[in-house]
Amino acid sequence: MKTSKEVLTQMIEKTESKKYSRKVTPLERIFTRSPYGIVTMVARINGNVTEAMLTQAVSKVQQRHVNLRVRIHEDKDRNPWFTTEGVKEIPIMTVPRESEEYWIEVVKEERKKPFDFEERPAIRFILVNSPSISELIILCHHIICDGMSLAYLARDIMTYLGDPKKEVEMLANPVPMDKDNLPSDVSINRIIKYFVNRMSKKWLKSPTYFDQDDYQELNKAYWTHFDHQLLNVELSEAQTSSLVERCRKEGVTVNTALATAFTGAQYLIQGDQSNHSKMIIAGNLRQRLLSPAGESMGYFAGGVNLEYKYNKKLNFWENARKLHQKLKPLYTNKKLFGEPLTWCYLEPSIMESLGFKTVGGLVSTESLRYEKLSTFSEQNDVISSVLKRGNITSLEKPTLGTAITNLTRLDFPTTYGSLELDCLTMCPGGAFPLVTINFNLGVATCAGKLSLLIEYTEKAVDTETMRKIKEKALVFLLEE
Repeated sequence: MKTSKEVLTQMIEKTESKKYSRKVTPLERIFTRSPYGIVTMVARINGNVTEAMLTQAVSKVQQRHVNLRVRIHEDKDRNPWFTTEGVKEIPIMTVPRESEEYWIEVVKEERKKPFDFEERPAIRFILVNSPSISELIILCHHIICDGMSLAYLARDIMTYLGDPKKEVEMLANPVPMDKDNLPSDVSINRIIKYFVNRMSKKWLKSPTYFDQDDYQELNKAYWTHFDHQLLNVELSEAQTSSLVERCRKEGVTVNTALATAFTGAQYLIQGDQSNHSKMIIAGNLRQRLLSPAGESMGYFAGGVNLEYKYNKKLNFWENARKLHQKLKPLYTNKKLFGEPLTWCYLEPSIMESLGFKTVGGLVSTESLRYEKLSTFSEQNDVISSVLKRGNITSLEKPTLGTAITNLTRLDFPTTYGSLELDCLTMCPGGAFPLVTINFNLGVATCAGKLSLLIEYTEKAVDTETMRKIKEKALVFLLEE
């Protein structure tokens, strides 16, 4: 069996004539060097999977998805570019499967490790292995993916695991989400554009730029101070079917029911707090673009921001219908692309600096980058004003209640040769430190089962309280 390096070398030789290079877009640059901008997908597989099998499957998905063949390099003007030249192999490792939820501990530890953006693709694979059941963990930086990207990627890997001889169907290089690829009915307000340009010019008079060493220090500081916790929920096929049918009967979507359940559970368990009513619900934008992204890897996500205060005088489904009525008008191109469009016109290095502004003050005094990063985090500048507008002024308490990313129903096969895809579980990551939100909820429905992964930090919500919120939300969804 070939080593991962030999397989990568062979793959590179096949694709050498198809070298690829493009600028990283302003929207992708939101996640540049972010310690917490990591999307995770976990596939539970019934059957025997080995690291050698996985290595060959990864080599094939690298041929299929160009984002799995790129590293990042900066030009003389400090603009980052994706390039397929000089790319090192993707890390693949195997650990023994010690228990049913041991993968959670692996995820918590492995995502603390920094990515080598300048040397290799910003993704890692970990196989939590036993002879009959394994979990395949995909850790991928948000700069090259979104949640749907990793869902399609997990399916593609299963395809090549199940049929190693299957020929690769290469996807066309996707057109990224940028202002030139947004829907034709989306345009920026002239007043907003004026202020965005003024802000950009002010920043460029005295910008601060960051590099890989800065990122590694920031990453170390972030994960030293914040230990993300995970609570996993998996509904049975019967429970999933029952929930879908009940939502249909009540005239709401499953997504709305989930948002209502966790918003209401926070309110009833924690008491009335100002952040509970504020939520972000992510949306899949890939098919709304002028050049639809299809099944390609990349960042093609957006979302809507809204407020809804749970009314305890109404029952759960009455609250769900009220939230549904507030949500429906928001799913328009104008609403979904409003914020991304503004970011497209903002100087990209501003967005790249947000993480250093919020987390830089946590860097150890012993760090060689302490003076640079701590000074930057404390100075009052354009970045400070951007964070104030987003109500992100402190890492002491959350300003939002819930963030939800629901990949909805994934109609993937369950059988791949001798292997079975038993479940997909997703953790969506984010553009800002997790402590700014009570919790982040990742949802996927695959193989007939709905999975929920609740991500939170105990600096925002302690684990005992989070368990109570989870149980109350499940009562809303399954028992009323």
